[in-house]
Amino acid sequence: MEHPMNRYAPNSLSRRGFLQHSIAGAGLWAANRPLAVLGGHGLGEVQRPKVAAVFTEFRFRSHAYNILENFMGPYLFNGTVTDPGVDIVSFYADQFPADDMTRKVAERTGIVLCETIEQAVCLDGNDVAVDAVLLIGEHGKYPRNRLGQVMYPRKLFFDAVVAPMKRSGKFVPVFNDKHLSYRWDWAKEMYDTAGELGIPFMAGSSVPLAQRTPDRELPQNAEIEEAVSIHGGGFESYDFHGLEVLQSIVESRRGGEAGVTCVEFLKGEKLDQALQTGRISQSLVDAAMKAERDADIERQPFPDPANPQPGKIPPRKKEDFRQLEKKHAILLTYRDGFRATVMAVGSSSNRWNFACRLKDETAPRATAFINGPWGNRCLFKALSYAIQYLFRTRRQPYPVERTLLVSGALEAAVHSSDQVRPIETPHLEFGYQPIDFREMRETGASWEVITSETPQPIEFSPGADVEFARQAKHS
Repeated sequence: MEHPMNRYAPNSLSRRGFLQHSIAGAGLWAANRPLAVLGGHGLGEVQRPKVAAVFTEFRFRSHAYNILENFMGPYLFNGTVTDPGVDIVSFYADQFPADDMTRKVAERTGIVLCETIEQAVCLDGNDVAVDAVLLIGEHGKYPRNRLGQVMYPRKLFFDAVVAPMKRSGKFVPVFNDKHLSYRWDWAKEMYDTAGELGIPFMAGSSVPLAQRTPDRELPQNAEIEEAVSIHGGGFESYDFHGLEVLQSIVESRRGGEAGVTCVEFLKGEKLDQALQTGRISQSLVDAAMKAERDADIERQPFPDPANPQPGKIPPRKKEDFRQLEKKHAILLTYRDGFRATVMAVGSSSNRWNFACRLKDETAPRATAFINGPWGNRCLFKALSYAIQYLFRTRRQPYPVERTLLVSGALEAAVHSSDQVRPIETPHLEFGYQPIDFREMRETGASWEVITSETPQPIEFSPGADVEFARQAKHS
């Protein structure tokens, strides 16, 4: 049976549906300005959606910072100055670290800082008073469970948002940052609740929206025999992104997604053995790492707050990728017989690579996902663009089932690591059809404006990249 959420899946996407302004006319847009939206059914005039932002913490380079800077002023997407088309009207912060920005930004902008999530959603009344909700349950000081998972309150946030929706009978779009929950049963409950109530729901990683180098697309209905996704980050937190990169490509294989039957975590000698015996294709790993080397992108280092005006960044040192430590891998077996691996290699938070082999082809197809000159902060421009599409059209830019499947696979990988054995996953044997989300992805045009020489703002300065674009235009 088709899940109720699927009725929000668009047949096609168009960038014309997003109101954009030229660099010459860049500036802040007034609240409540009528917005032209193309939601697949023709052009019409609607009011700008009012959005509640519910987050764990708001500090420099936190996910709340990286998303909200693209919601509270114009920003660059694919080199074009873009109006967010929505207005943040309320904040709820769960924690206030020493370098908190919530209070200062709320005071400066007039955004209501609320004591509870319900107040952020209902404002001064008893009913839902916003048109969409941002749930950003990432970063902050939260306990870890026995398995090492950070117990972020995403399910708690979701339940607190849904409660007044049920009471008022008004169900608005919700975006949940990263995976749905560290627990499968909670992730599935969130998905089921959204479907049953007709809440347009979206979640997931920013990385699948990054520029691909080379800009490679798989043929329609490709028969993929094996795939590898590689990242350079930590256990679980970055494995999530690696899984989403994998799924964002392989879900479009012939027949659509079929679901996962088994997940296994490998490290040390077992990982080495899997590579030596061909259980994990060394040639695909090599192809994925070669795509990164060939990209030869100059990446901006994390800025020193005492010296936020870095000069020219020298080209990256050529690495012998075979010498980088292969820290661990997650092996996935799919219901249709397809096999895939997510592997952590080295220690670079900028590493996002993919390779696969198609049936009847000997040479792998590979690409590197390029985050941009300001590192992973740049990824949130395309993600914000996709979230705003959901909020303005009530239509998913890509399937939330992708993140549901990844949430379950990630939890299974954590249990496999703990129990040192494969984990059968009959609960993940569900399928879904992909949505073409190419219009949501960064092409790299923005990095012709924001370059490795562009100083990265360390204050909360929505529209700063637009100012860089204006200066570039007149230089």
